[in-house]
Amino acid sequence: MAPVAVFVGVMGAGKSTVGTAVAAELGVPFGDTDAMIEERAGKPIPEIFVDDGEPAFRALEREVVASALGTFGGVLALGGGAILDEGTRKLLAGHTVVYLSVELSDAIKRVGLGAGRPLLAMNPRATLKYLLDQRRPLYLEVATHTVATDGRDEHDVTAEVLTLLR
Repeated sequence: MAPVAVFVGVMGAGKSTVGTAVAAELGVPFGDTDAMIEERAGKPIPEIFVDDGEPAFRALEREVVASALGTFGGVLALGGGAILDEGTRKLLAGHTVVYLSVELSDAIKRVGLGAGRPLLAMNPRATLKYLLDQRRPLYLEVATHTVATDGRDEHDVTAEVLTLLR
């Protein structure tokens, strides 16, 4: 069993919102690896970052993504930084990966200024710009399809993704 589609993109791109809508339209479950990580760890992601550090979080994330790619038959959204791990990027080969791209201004409108986002704790605007610049080539590397989300509502983006998947 493998996911119908795997969504990647930086925080605020719409992975959860569009992923949930796509899953509903396709009649399959939606899964979010961040929620799976929290369930496995027994604590929220910000606490994992504080208690164990980012390297421990990324190792746990890699394990959860590997498991989900082999066992989850719905629409799967990965955390924004999952693609930083080369092993995770290799695991995505052969899967239908939808990269939801977003530019800085729209991402900030959607995410706000970092509440509950450990990587945005200090200087959210500059950090988010850095994350976008750092991760964009990696998202493009793993993507089967790229869908721009800027200035678009979730229904329009969902319709485009469904067309690509069908």
